[in-house]
Amino acid sequence: MSEIIRIKSVEPVLFGVVKIVWLDGYEAIVDLRPVFAETESFGFLRASPERFEAVKLAEFGHAIYWLDDEGDEIDFGSHSLRRRAIRQAEILRLAS
Repeated sequence: MSEIIRIKSVEPVLFGVVKIVWLDGYEAIVDLRPVFAETESFGFLRASPERFEAVKLAEFGHAIYWLDDEGDEIDFGSHSLRRRAIRQAEILRLAS
């Protein structure tokens, strides 16, 4: 198993889209809107989109998360975000 590349920072761009910088210097804009639209666990964000701004970086940079109505962390891991970022960048490259 490969080592997880930790996240240095995360910031919301617009609802469902974040800018992420990893500790190795890789930066990306990651569109999470398809996941939010299809996944019930993100219903609290769809119901109150302003809560998206409260994205947090998990300790040690292994994930980003939001707190749902019960106070549970609903997260995306660093590795899956990196894969998504690379895939989205490749789609944009092919489309241009």
